[in-house]
Amino acid sequence: MLAAVIFDFDGIIVDSEPLHYRAFNEVIAPLDLKISWEEYCDTYIGFDDRDAFREIFKIHKKKYGSRDVKKLIEQKAEIFQRYIAAGEAKPLPGAVELIKSIPVRLPVALCSGALKSDVLPVIKKLGIENCFKIIVTAEDTPKSKPDPTPYKLALQQLTVANPASAVAIEDTPAGIQSAKGAGIKVLAVTNSYDSAYLQDADAVTDSLENVSRLTLEDLVL
Repeated sequence: MLAAVIFDFDGIIVDSEPLHYRAFNEVIAPLDLKISWEEYCDTYIGFDDRDAFREIFKIHKKKYGSRDVKKLIEQKAEIFQRYIAAGEAKPLPGAVELIKSIPVRLPVALCSGALKSDVLPVIKKLGIENCFKIIVTAEDTPKSKPDPTPYKLALQQLTVANPASAVAIEDTPAGIQSAKGAGIKVLAVTNSYDSAYLQDADAVTDSLENVSRLTLEDLVL
């Protein structure tokens, strides 16, 4: 029996990955750094901001300290909030409808590498802020996806004893690896990657418009 449904945020509920990409580049431009969209997709999607900045500095051989990373995270958050205020975070097809269609008796959670300040204004605007029993964001765990820690925390807070009875909805290889590492079944959506990159998931769909509660229940049988 399906015990819980756990949604990723960026690339599943809202089409926000291009906004994160723009915000990262706006922040690192004064440091004479720039990442391409291909580099962002290959390396940084799925990381929280902390690990993404660390990886940027590592790849580009730049010295950094924890204070530097903290300052950049704050600057990026301000930029991202500006994008949200401008209405640039658009919902992806089928996501809000699927979330609202799940019965109250079935716990729904959100597990994201985004900051809580990135997530809460958007889900409130979409009218789904009360649909989630628990919300796990970047501030809640010391490690980000692809590490399983975020999903393990979500399971713990949901009090789900059998991880395989829960379904995570993800759009990236890092997210799939994180959920599978926690023992959770995964439905992947090709919003950010072609299906060829998502084969470690238990099932793949082109859109959440094609998914119902019964689809999710079939994954845990």
